[in-house]
Amino acid sequence: MSPIAPQSEAELMQRVEQIAGMDLAMLASRLGLTPPDTLLHHKGWAGQLLEKILGADAGSLAEPDFRQIGVEMKTLPINRNGQPIEATYVCTVPLQTLGENWASSWVRNKLKRVLWVPIEGDRDIPVHNRRIGQGILWSPSSQQEEALRQDWEELMDMVCLGDIEKITAKQGAYLQIRPKAADSTVKTQAVGSSGGKILTHPRGFYLRTRFTAEVLDSVHRQPPD
Repeated sequence: MSPIAPQSEAELMQRVEQIAGMDLAMLASRLGLTPPDTLLHHKGWAGQLLEKILGADAGSLAEPDFRQIGVEMKTLPINRNGQPIEATYVCTVPLQTLGENWASSWVRNKLKRVLWVPIEGDRDIPVHNRRIGQGILWSPSSQQEEALRQDWEELMDMVCLGDIEKITAKQGAYLQIRPKAADSTVKTQAVGSSGGKILTHPRGFYLRTRFTAEVLDSVHRQPPD
């Protein structure tokens, strides 16, 4: 049985500290679950497991995972050197609801307060043996938010101007747009180059590994309380 949602950041972090060092098999057994042999077709499995264990209550709503305290959770697969090994999914790109600004954007709302939970991600470690690292609470610095804002505005300008098909994963210093769908047959409407509606693949916003590596480094450089 999953716990109720935490009522404070302190309560959330107490739960996070209790699972640090545990492997995915130990956590899954608490809920009567068995880890998959591979995450190839179970991409979000570890994150969903941690959401249940820690009491996240947002589900698929466009709100932070822990709604009452406004904290989003992101799992962060890392290698043996403690470096992120893949881009981090943030949220879907609004291809039909255009005209929002950075201040009210889903990306900013998701990244205002984040619980980062590192997980061993080297492929030679069996999924059930992969251990949870020490989670950290983070909010972007003014410089980090400014960099994210610039990326978001440049990318969303292209979306609004009908250039969605011209966007590649190479664009954006820290924030990028990539296809986000279960398979290539999934389509959604977007604005085309002529201003009319076109069908295209759903897209998602992702944080580059260089950004999440900077986040981990900045937290580790902070002096102890």
